[in-house]
Amino acid sequence: MMDRKISPASLESCKDPLKASKYFAVPDKLSDIFLVLIRIGILVSLIASVSLALHLAFSKPTRWFPLPDHLQVSHNVSDTAPTNMSHILFGIGGSVNTWQERSCYSGLWWDPNTTRGFVWLDQKPKYDVSHFLVPYQISHDWRQFRHVHSDYAVRIARIVYESFKLGLPNVRWFVMGDDDTVFFPKNLVTVLGKYDHREMYYIGGNSESVEQDVMHAYGMAFGGGGFAISYALAAQLANIFDSCLHRYYYFYGSDQRVWACVSEIGVPLTKESGFHQLDIRGDPHGLLAAHPLAPLVSLHHLDHLQPLFSNQTHIDSMKTIIHAYHLDPYRIMQQTFCYDPKRRWSISISWGYVVQIYTSMLPAKDLQTPLQTFKTWRSYSDGPFTFNTRPMSSDPCKQPALFFLDKVQEVRSSGTVTSYKRFVHAEAKKCMAAGINPEEVERITVSALKLDPNYWKNVPRRQCCRVMDGGSIKDGSLRMRIRKCRTRETVTIRQL
Repeated sequence: MMDRKISPASLESCKDPLKASKYFAVPDKLSDIFLVLIRIGILVSLIASVSLALHLAFSKPTRWFPLPDHLQVSHNVSDTAPTNMSHILFGIGGSVNTWQERSCYSGLWWDPNTTRGFVWLDQKPKYDVSHFLVPYQISHDWRQFRHVHSDYAVRIARIVYESFKLGLPNVRWFVMGDDDTVFFPKNLVTVLGKYDHREMYYIGGNSESVEQDVMHAYGMAFGGGGFAISYALAAQLANIFDSCLHRYYYFYGSDQRVWACVSEIGVPLTKESGFHQLDIRGDPHGLLAAHPLAPLVSLHHLDHLQPLFSNQTHIDSMKTIIHAYHLDPYRIMQQTFCYDPKRRWSISISWGYVVQIYTSMLPAKDLQTPLQTFKTWRSYSDGPFTFNTRPMSSDPCKQPALFFLDKVQEVRSSGTVTSYKRFVHAEAKKCMAAGINPEEVERITVSALKLDPNYWKNVPRRQCCRVMDGGSIKDGSLRMRIRKCRTRETVTIRQL
């Protein structure tokens, strides 16, 4: 190796490092001391600025409205007890202009002793709120966000964030809905109980009308039907929510904004068919009489549809349904089939709502397919829908005879007897006179044991039904019974 010559200047600088830079030269005068202090201050400021710039560039963005310190880390992560009503926090989207009228819907299902949550209003009400069951909160800070459409959608979307920010204890699920959404809370608990709140879940349902799903998103939970967000997801969502709302300022609805922000976290929609947006027009009975084999969780848009019972108002119709729900919550609107082979009748029971008698033998695949008694939401068309439908004959003599719920009675705390009274419209009277419709039946009585809530924890199977008393009609009444299917029994009669 060749020896490298070192210059005297280099040796001098190694001996005295401070002389390597005149910037740090030792001052000989007092004025030089101040000059050095100024230079050191400038250098420190420069280093701090560079460090701050690097931190902002590589760390995740801070939220616009920081969370309280006690919400920065998830809680309840070790709680593994079964989910119950106290674990759900409802966030209801409303306004002072709509709440006074629509609060009657929440009053149907809200239990002040067991239900937690708030209706979120845009300002403090000027009317008396002491008689309302649901307490209220006032939304904050939503006016600071850009929007192409109404800022109302921004405010409603932020209910997820603001509910989380309250920091209430023992919350596992944040459930959103509108002020005209009717929930069936026990069934909601049953559905959410299938999922682990410590994982990130986004649960709800689509619109019934394809045109709505195409316009918004198939992967979106429609807000009127309600949706649920687990605590784990809410905690992640809170970190990005306000900045995310700013990015999607051009969206129309609040539920679309929530879906877009959830998508940024990478969580897909978990669909549950008991959430009903009811994006349909006209008579809903064809859809609800063939309810999916799933717990009924919610109903929405009731004021935009015909009443569920033709001789009652919207509110009275829901009171009738809720009364049956309280006696057997897990069975409400569950469909089963019966056959009268002698008369060749097919009978469809939607428990707690309606019984339909067809004067022909129809297989299960037809009976479980909704009759199209309704139109699409936006264009009032005959479809398409997100499910199959059967056409409703324009001939009233070929339509099923309808028997709507009239009475509900509890039997020894373990069973129920429901009574359904015949509904006859003017056109159907002609068919009865011609002997085409089953004119001798005026009332149908259905007995059943209450449905075990554990029924929904297993793979669901439609229960069976039989016509009692050999099909005899006594005093215009036909009796039927719903029960579990036997080992080799099917819900469709084999003589079809």
